[in-house]
Amino acid sequence: MAMNNQNIKDFIQAVASKLPGELVREKEPLADHTTFKIGGPVDVFVTPRTIEELSFVMQMIDRYQIPLTILGLGSNVLVRDGGIRGAVVSLARMTTVKSCKEGVMTMGSGFLLKEVSEFALANSLTGLEFAVGIPGSLGGAVFMNAGAYISEMSRVVTAVWTVDAKGACRKYTTGEFDFAYRHSVFQHTGEVIAQVEMTLETGDAYEIQALMEDLTRRRESKQPLEYASAGSTFKRPEGYFAGTLIEETGLKGLSVGDAQVSEKHAGFVINKGHASACDVLTLIGQIQDKVYEAHGVQLEPEVRLLGIDK
Repeated sequence: MAMNNQNIKDFIQAVASKLPGELVREKEPLADHTTFKIGGPVDVFVTPRTIEELSFVMQMIDRYQIPLTILGLGSNVLVRDGGIRGAVVSLARMTTVKSCKEGVMTMGSGFLLKEVSEFALANSLTGLEFAVGIPGSLGGAVFMNAGAYISEMSRVVTAVWTVDAKGACRKYTTGEFDFAYRHSVFQHTGEVIAQVEMTLETGDAYEIQALMEDLTRRRESKQPLEYASAGSTFKRPEGYFAGTLIEETGLKGLSVGDAQVSEKHAGFVINKGHASACDVLTLIGQIQDKVYEAHGVQLEPEVRLLGIDK
């Protein structure tokens, strides 16, 4: 998509006429908006709060031909050191919708998965306990069909409202999501997830809470939560576990700069303080090469790579 500085200026002026100034920022460092704490600046960073604001922003992006990147809460992504050209639309403030009726929860895409799980618990609904420990937003979880331990989003999502590249809204329902392992139709449509409906079963609040607490303890004991990371670095190869293969190859503690294979869980690359995206990518390449050499298995990154080199 073609873009010049005047396009960006006109876009910023148009969006700022409808959204408060603090929701439209120029040259925003993306390290501040990712769980890896890595990433260069973006030309303009926009955080709409409602479907109406999101629709308007998308219309302006189309009008001024601005390259677009969508960001949830910044987990499961690695932004290159040169940052991102064009606009990043963050869904972090898409939290104005929150309702529950007869086992059906509808929530904005910007809610933390932990908040979604806790809302289900507050309504004595079971089916989202697994999500309590997954970092990231509801929209990002649907986009990736996130899962952990015992379930995944595909089991509970029954409707998704999106906004397309021209600002038009659409509702998807069961049978249209194309859910698979870490996959959904939204990875190919170019639409932005604005709102999600989840249908759950009534359960016992004490049992739901006990399971959530157990899953949280398991996560805290096994994952390097004390360091910045994007979550699991690699997809699970068929018939194997990525972390086990990496550990068996003797790569725990392997480092490039401040990027390191976690000593606690080999499936995680962590940022020990000042890692660059270049450090992380170099380390990922070394892991892939060494695991393939030792086991003949090609590891595929789960982390989405965004932006340009410095």
